[in-house]
Amino acid sequence: MNSSIMRVFPRRTKATPTDNLVCVGWPSIIELITPWTEAHISVTFSWDVEIAERMAEVWQSWADGRTVKIGGPAMGEAGDGFMPGMYLRQGYTITSRGCPNRCWFCGVWKREGQAVRELPIQDGWNVLDDNLLACSEDHVRVVFAMLKRQERRAEFTGGLEAARLKPWHVDLLRDLKPKQVFFAYDTPDDLEPLRQAGRMLLDAGFTTTSHQLRSYVLIGYPRDTFDAAKKRLTETVDAGFMPMAMLYRNEHGETSADWRVFQRQWARPAIIAGRLS
Repeated sequence: MNSSIMRVFPRRTKATPTDNLVCVGWPSIIELITPWTEAHISVTFSWDVEIAERMAEVWQSWADGRTVKIGGPAMGEAGDGFMPGMYLRQGYTITSRGCPNRCWFCGVWKREGQAVRELPIQDGWNVLDDNLLACSEDHVRVVFAMLKRQERRAEFTGGLEAARLKPWHVDLLRDLKPKQVFFAYDTPDDLEPLRQAGRMLLDAGFTTTSHQLRSYVLIGYPRDTFDAAKKRLTETVDAGFMPMAMLYRNEHGETSADWRVFQRQWARPAIIAGRLS
């Protein structure tokens, strides 16, 4: 990691790095006196672009001849590679980029391309690949071997595609004993693959009570209804997965208050378990 680059983020998330060359928001006297040669404004969400552009102007006024750049997924930039701890907290890792699918709500295939690019594998325990199971068998097996030697239990919060899950993937997951592995139920044609993945994983010894098996469920998109969303969420439970409701946002990041209340009821395993008991 380049020790002279200040990384700047419009908002803090669980994945934001925490070292001394990280700033969330506007510059302060601390950033003014901290030695840095470049400042990179990193924008993940499209609704942060406008404020990030204003932040870049302010940072440039403080730069005293130093370079200020703005980039990131929301700016349409493809990822050239992955450097641990640079734009993601240590422990997060990306081993491939790109996705062969063309989901209407997702910009990955437009930004990164539909051809999956396998990257050099860097240590970490939380895998954020766009579509890990679309990678070659050799690559996937090396990723699992890397995860097996980590001090912390593996997590797949980037998600795995249920339709691509094969028995040998299940064998790897059973041997790895991950803390949690996410799949997704975003469109109607995701349901049957999710059910099939649930059967394979439960037959392999995973349990519904462990909450290891999770599934993102997209809700609140145009013409969605509370009844339809609840049906998808309960279908996810029936398939063997603890759902994680993901609230759709438009390009401005807007959501409705009613959908936010609904989403909170279907986001935490403890709350969901209470609702289902």
